Amino acid sequence: MSESAPIYDDKAHVRGNLDLSAAQWLRSDEGAEQEAEHVEIAFVEHTDGVTYTAMRNSAEPDGTVLVFTPAEWEAFILGVKDGEFDEPW
Repeated sequence: MSESAPIYDDKAHVRGNLDLSAAQWLRSDEGAEQEAEHVEIAFVEHTDGVTYTAMRNSAEPDGTVLVFTPAEWEAFILGVKDGEFDEPW
C-alpha cells in the first residue's frame, strides 16, 4: 500500500467565508449574444487581504462558484493563452 501525498489547502480559511454579495461580475460580450450563457468573473477581496478571483455561469448566478487564488488564476490564464483548454477538434 502506498502513502498518499499530503494535501495542502491554501483556501480552507476562505471556503464558505468569501463575501460575494457585493461582487461586481464581469463578462465578455465579444462574439456572443447578450442573452446567451456567459462565464462571469469577479475580483473579491477577503479579510485576509488577498483578492481572489471568483468564476460562475451567468445562467446560474446562485449556482456553483469557483474560487481561484492569485497564483491559480495566473496559471489558469497562462493555460488559456497557451491553448491548454482548446477543443481537440
